[in-house]
Amino acid sequence: MGRRRAPELYRAPFPLYALQVDPSAGLLIAAGGGGAAKTGIKNGVHFLQLEQVNGRLSASLLHSHDTETRATMNLALAGNILAAGQDAHCQLLRFQTLQQKGKNKAEKAGSKEQRPRQRKGAAPAEKKSGAETHQEGAELSVENLQAVQTDFSPDPLQKVVCFNHDNTLLATGGTDGYVRVWKVPSLEKVLEFKAHEGEIEDLALGPEGKLVTVGWDLKASVWQKDQLVTQLHWQENGPIFSNTPYRYQACRFGQVPDQPAGLRLFTVQIPHKRLRQPPPCYLTAWDGSTFLPLRTKSCGHEVISCLSVSESGTFLGLGTVTGSVAIYIAFSLQRLYYVKEAHGIVVTDVAFLPEKGRGPELLGSHETALFSVAVDSRCQLHLLPSRRSVPVWLLLLLCVGLIVMTILLLQSAFPSFL
Repeated sequence: MGRRRAPELYRAPFPLYALQVDPSAGLLIAAGGGGAAKTGIKNGVHFLQLEQVNGRLSASLLHSHDTETRATMNLALAGNILAAGQDAHCQLLRFQTLQQKGKNKAEKAGSKEQRPRQRKGAAPAEKKSGAETHQEGAELSVENLQAVQTDFSPDPLQKVVCFNHDNTLLATGGTDGYVRVWKVPSLEKVLEFKAHEGEIEDLALGPEGKLVTVGWDLKASVWQKDQLVTQLHWQENGPIFSNTPYRYQACRFGQVPDQPAGLRLFTVQIPHKRLRQPPPCYLTAWDGSTFLPLRTKSCGHEVISCLSVSESGTFLGLGTVTGSVAIYIAFSLQRLYYVKEAHGIVVTDVAFLPEKGRGPELLGSHETALFSVAVDSRCQLHLLPSRRSVPVWLLLLLCVGLIVMTILLLQSAFPSFL
């Protein structure tokens, strides 16, 4: 039996680093680029229209937004506003879908000059990028809003950005170890504090103003504004490796399925140093209010590069530095899906198709869909088929039938049994 392969959904003309999904419009947003180096590799944000075509999920290029000399390394989405981490800055973008009027797009389907409506200076949509330019429905416009420098180290780089639950604030972290919180959309700074000695690897904003940060100093911390609430200790109820230091690679909040008020925190722990015989990486689920570890499971010896939690909190998505992609059950941390070296190079981001908006329509008969992007410029689709379950009434009927059959067999073998 051959190795499982994931279908390629889209191929961009530049390395891809960040991914977001807009469920209301059914948009997949992929960003990246070659940076400021004069290599001829472009920088941009591509907006892809997701559709069901002949029973299969497909993507078509709707708009290509040129980011000039700045590659987008991380993204966060709040409604129709994108926060894009570009070098040491955070750039806000607003996108809007517009209905085309009075144009026969069918006549332009083969034209090389056909493109969505764009702001002045935007790059044309790339026909050779592996997806057809979207011909029907809405077109899209993108405008630059505010931008601000968010990292001030000698070699500054914003590494992570995320919005709070009501999208009024966003938090950024980078190589200088500082967390900075900004108003949206003015990007007025409202909070700044030193969270880690060294780089901040990831951060997550939860309800009630809780903020979790993980860094290269091997620490994971919970903050209320700039006050340290507690530090996480994943090995309290898990494995202990005295000779192998681990650091936290990623953190994400997620809902508890069927518990509207429930909250979980998920973290990934990886070996801090590369070893000839690499030890396993670990997934940990935490109580979202007490921040005590609930369970920890090994997730293999491939080093984890990124983490995503599905909208309902049912599934976890993982990418690795060797290009593999996996889907886990959030409750039990059991692996359901795995494609070894799907990309063949580091997976830079993964994102689930949300379960609201157009999500159910696009998902079809599958239980969930995970998108992955990598430095190889490809966006891949990972579909998890619906798990078949036996109805309770059928189990009860089978049990009753088994009891009746047993009684009849005993009665025939031993007439005086009853």
